[in-house]
Amino acid sequence: MLPKISFTKVSKPAKGVVVLFVDDTLALGAQASALLEGAGGLLARAAAAGNFTGKARSVLDILAPAGLELDRIVVVGLGKAGEIADLGETGWTDLGGVVMGAIGRAGSVHVCLETPAGEIAPVEAAAFAAGLKLRGYTFDRYKSKKDDDQPTSAVKVDLSLEDTKAAKKAWADADAVSDGTLLARDLVNEPANVLTTLEFAARAEALSKLGVEVEVLDEKAMKKLKMNALLGVSQGSEMPPRLVIMRWNGGKKDAAPLAFVGKGVVFDTGGISIKPAGGMEDMKGDMGGAAAVTGLMHALAARKAKVNAIGVIGLVENMPDGKAQRPGDIVTAMSGATIEVINTDAEGRLVLADALWYTQDRFKPAFMINLATLTGAIIIALGNHHAGIFSNNDELSGKLTAAGLAANEKVWRLPLSKDYDKLIDTPNADMKNTGGRAAGSITAAQFLQRFVNDVPWVHIDVAGTAMGSPKTEISKTWASGFGVRLLDRLVRDSYES
Repeated sequence: MLPKISFTKVSKPAKGVVVLFVDDTLALGAQASALLEGAGGLLARAAAAGNFTGKARSVLDILAPAGLELDRIVVVGLGKAGEIADLGETGWTDLGGVVMGAIGRAGSVHVCLETPAGEIAPVEAAAFAAGLKLRGYTFDRYKSKKDDDQPTSAVKVDLSLEDTKAAKKAWADADAVSDGTLLARDLVNEPANVLTTLEFAARAEALSKLGVEVEVLDEKAMKKLKMNALLGVSQGSEMPPRLVIMRWNGGKKDAAPLAFVGKGVVFDTGGISIKPAGGMEDMKGDMGGAAAVTGLMHALAARKAKVNAIGVIGLVENMPDGKAQRPGDIVTAMSGATIEVINTDAEGRLVLADALWYTQDRFKPAFMINLATLTGAIIIALGNHHAGIFSNNDELSGKLTAAGLAANEKVWRLPLSKDYDKLIDTPNADMKNTGGRAAGSITAAQFLQRFVNDVPWVHIDVAGTAMGSPKTEISKTWASGFGVRLLDRLVRDSYES
C-alpha cells in the first residue's frame, strides 16, 4: 500500500517509528542526536550487539527503551563518510526504498532527512520520497486474502527537514513521475483478459483529466490509412485493434513535438508461429513499451512539463485463428513498402512500422523514440540490467544514455549498419520481418529504421527491463515501469523550454 508522505519542519516525534541515518563511524546528524539525547549510548550498544557497522543500505532495527516514548528506532547506514556526498538523487531514491522495506506495518513514521554532515538537498528529499512510494507499490488487487506481511492501511510518513517549501516543490514533480511509473506497472501487471485493446485505450483516454488530448483510431480509420502491417497482426483476434494518440501541449505553440511510440501487444501467442506453452503467460506484458509511453504522458501532463509531446501506441492482440496472418503472407505497410511475414511471432515490428510512419508523417516531430518488448535476443545480449538502444542520431542517443544514468534506468547502444540491413532483404518483397537468429535485436532495429525517414530516432528494446526484471530497492513486482523515469529525465534535462 502506498505511503502517505508529508514534509514537516524539524520536530521531535512523540510516538511511532523514527528513522535515522548514520555513516560508517556511526555518527549522527544534529536532529538525530537530539532525538537520542539521554538514551545513554543506545545506538553504540545496539550496533555492537547487532554487528551493525553503518554499511551502505544496511538496517538496524531497535525497540525503543522506556523513556523515549517511541516504538522503534530504525537506523540506516549510509556507508563511508567520505562517499555520502556522492549519493545523489538515485542514491536517495534507493534509500527511500530501503526505508519503506524496513518500516513494515508501522502506522506513523518520522524520518530525519539528514546525514552527519547536515540536511540533504530538497531535490534529494523528493527523490527519497519517490523511493518510498515506488517501493510501497504492490499488485494484489485480485487476491481475496492479502499477504500477512503487507500493511492493511497506508503508512503515514513525515519527512523532517527545514527547507520544506523547496522540498514540496521538488516532490510535486517527482510525485507526478512516480505516478506515471506506477501507471505503467499497473498496465503491464494486468492480465490480458482485463487489459484488452479496448480497455487499454480507455485507460489512455483517462489522461484527458490531466489535459492530455487523446484520439483513438479504430479499425476502419486504420484501414483507410492503409495500416496493413499493424492490421495484419490483429486479424486473428476477436479483440479489435486501436491506435491511440496522446498529445500534451505544454511548450511553445510552434515548437515541433517530441514523439514517443510504443508497442502495445496486449497478449502475444506468437500467432500461427505459436510460442511454446512454458512461460507464455508472461506475454501479457508484451505491451510494456506502450505502457511506458502512457505513463510518460501522465508524468509530463501531471507535472505540467514545458514541452510539446506526442505519445502514440499501437494496440493489438496476436492470436492464432482461421483468419490469422500466415508465414509467407505479404502485406503493404502505410508507407507503401511491402513486407514478407516470415514469422508471425515477429509481430511487434509490424505494429511499430505503421505507428512510426504515421507519427513522422502527421506530426513532423523533432525526434521519435519508440519503446518495445521486441526481442528475446536483447536479453541474451544485455541481460536484465540495461535496455538496448539503436539510433540514427549520435546526439539523441548520447542524451538518452546520460538520462539513463541520471534516472538509474540504464541503456546500452548497439550498432546499426548496411551489413545488418541486408539480412532482412528478400526476393519476394521489399523486406522480410525477421533476419533469423543471428543479430536478432539488430535486424529488428534495422527493420524499424526503414519507417522513420530522416527523423532523429531511437529504438529502445525493453524486453529485459519492462517485465520480469530483477527486484531492486524500489521495485518488487514483476512489472518495473521501466522507461517512464528515463524519458522524463531526457525531456527535463535536454528539451524543456
